[in-house]
Amino acid sequence: MSKNSEVRARRAYFDTRFGQLHVRTAFPGSGGFDEHTTLLCIHALSPAGTASSRTFAPFLELIAADRSVYAPDRPGCGESDGSAGAGCAGAHAHALFDLAADLRLRKIDLLGLEDGCDVAVEMALSQTERVRRVVLAASHDVERASAIKQPTLLLRLERAAKQPAFPADAFTAHPALIAAATSAFLNQR
Repeated sequence: MSKNSEVRARRAYFDTRFGQLHVRTAFPGSGGFDEHTTLLCIHALSPAGTASSRTFAPFLELIAADRSVYAPDRPGCGESDGSAGAGCAGAHAHALFDLAADLRLRKIDLLGLEDGCDVAVEMALSQTERVRRVVLAASHDVERASAIKQPTLLLRLERAAKQPAFPADAFTAHPALIAAATSAFLNQR
């Protein structure tokens, strides 16, 4: 998958029940009238409190060649409002559904990274009619993910191995590899 010079990347803020969410977005230069289902990317949290949607920045422009993509900073992360009290997967799922409603998205695809997978699973289980497909990258709870009814792709991200399937920083180090696998899965009929 090559970088599409027609992809447009932006940043914006949207109101949710936890305050404003900072969101990175990328979309096809065509305006999106004939694009695939919108993808919502959910980043991992970090013990140092430095987690943000920046993890997905290089990936966004690659995957957005044929779909709109939104990567919000979860409540209390990056440039988003919120507090530690809004830190559970269920609360973050509600905030992201607020975002989807604000954007008037009826159907979405989800991509979760590490504990962002917990939010994606919560969203897929709680509003099955709104979630079309789910990509779980480095999920910590594969057993719970097996309850998802929607088609699901599990990407294994290994941190320490001689020949890792994907390095831990795969979204910044190898965005084209992950974008190709994700796009192939999401574009299946």
